[in-house]
Amino acid sequence: MSFNRLALLKQFLEEEPENPFNHYALATELLKTDAEEASKIYLYLLKNHADYLPTYYHAGALFSEFGENELAEKTYQDGIALAQKVGNEKALKELKGAYQLFLDELDM
Repeated sequence: MSFNRLALLKQFLEEEPENPFNHYALATELLKTDAEEASKIYLYLLKNHADYLPTYYHAGALFSEFGENELAEKTYQDGIALAQKVGNEKALKELKGAYQLFLDELDM
């Protein structure tokens, strides 16, 4: 079942590579099986589709998980700034919460 979903997401990406959601959906699905590949896709999104807000939450968490603390911190901060800029209160709250948890874990 998961393989079919992955194949479908890859097909969507091939059909519409300019759509950031297709990259994001693939990366998020890959988190379950190939976090390294997911990380590469999130980095691509952050570089090429920096205005795609959903990327920041998952990317920050994944970078933190990999011990890439500077990258995780920058990702959270950039995501918070973008959420403020576009006025997305829900994303802003989620990103601030995730960032605070990240900082708390660094202090431990």
